[in-house]
Amino acid sequence: MSRMVNETIEKWLQGWSLSRKLPLPVKYKSGFKIELGEEKQKIRYVFPELNDDFLNLSKIINEPWIHLKVCVSPDKVEKAVPERWKIQPPGYMMSCFRPMKNPGSVLCEGYRLEYERYNSTVLLKIIAENGELACTGRVVLVDDLAVYDRIITEEEHRRKGLATFLMHELERTALSNGISNNFLVATKEGKALYESIGWELYSPYTSIVIPGI
Repeated sequence: MSRMVNETIEKWLQGWSLSRKLPLPVKYKSGFKIELGEEKQKIRYVFPELNDDFLNLSKIINEPWIHLKVCVSPDKVEKAVPERWKIQPPGYMMSCFRPMKNPGSVLCEGYRLEYERYNSTVLLKIIAENGELACTGRVVLVDDLAVYDRIITEEEHRRKGLATFLMHELERTALSNGISNNFLVATKEGKALYESIGWELYSPYTSIVIPGI
């Protein structure tokens, strides 16, 4: 795994942690460790590649709700780890190392914007006329990387272009700081949205965990 890839994933993790008000990642061998302290996610380990450090952890950990994450496809992980580990829904590391496509999108009528700032994070909310929260997203600037996180459109407000508009609005923050390197982890559902505005698959992202009883 190249040094540049390793640095990109470390910056993404820093942004992810700042966005979620969590402790910053610390290096753990060839990967990274974040102490979350949540009931169903106590610790997460993230590795840029499937290697001995990842595999050794999978053999010695027996405690539930410690998540191991690695930048390879699920089938490669499933074959390599003990059966007690369960594969989680797939993630997709995605990048857009240039300005996004179709920047002329406009906000659907009947919605307004609200901004908040914390921990180097810009939180954007799209609010409906009735006061409902329709769409939210965050961007965190880490050195030369813009990290996007928690891009969510509520079910009743989907298919109105809100998430596309929100992504371009968040991008303004990055571009105003001279940053056009964009990074996020998408769900299967979100992947098509990001591809439509110029994002590309950077790496598969597989998570495993030992569930509690």
